[in-house]
Amino acid sequence: MEDIVIIGAGGLGREVQWLIERINEHALTQKRDEIWNICGYVDDTKAVGTLINGKPVLGGIDYLQNSQFESAVVCAIANTRVRKKMVDSLHANKLLQFPNLIDPSVICSPTIDMGKGNIICASCILSVNVELGDFIVIDWDCTIGHDDNVASFVTVYPSVNISGNVKVGSQTEIGTGSHIIQQKNIGEDVIVGAGTVIIRDVPSCCTVVGNPARILERSN
Repeated sequence: MEDIVIIGAGGLGREVQWLIERINEHALTQKRDEIWNICGYVDDTKAVGTLINGKPVLGGIDYLQNSQFESAVVCAIANTRVRKKMVDSLHANKLLQFPNLIDPSVICSPTIDMGKGNIICASCILSVNVELGDFIVIDWDCTIGHDDNVASFVTVYPSVNISGNVKVGSQTEIGTGSHIIQQKNIGEDVIVGAGTVIIRDVPSCCTVVGNPARILERSN
């Protein structure tokens, strides 16, 4: 059994705790030992010792920055910029590792190329020859089509459908229930509003909403 610490004690963090517990339960049904020992949470906004669904808050991010023990870490923060900031602050500690956590219900092609630190929640389908970067969150009930390329630090919220041959740039957030048709390119640092339907390429650093998608605003 290997120790694991969850960064972020909010809604996604609690969902990730459940995800890890589901992974462990599945391992037991396969007559294997539990894979993960959930040590607790790291969260700068919560008091040390606070119990979150039965697991303690261990400290702020400095708890992991200064840790002298080998441990797995999962960054369960939906906001892409904050997630990247947290992960970047831990690179100096070589005792930490960042596993991929995939719910047992996920249907996932063996041809997928995946980096590290990714979270893939229940009832998702990932098709053939998909490329995933690092520290991506794919929430419940999403489909990722063939030959898609999703860059690092992307968040895909629940019930998103991405068709084949789509490229998604880093630190983009794709809102709940959105749809992206095939062969489209989504830039970096894009916010896709909930329920948006993307039928053409989207440039970097903007917010898009609607059906069909229109640019609501641009950012730096």
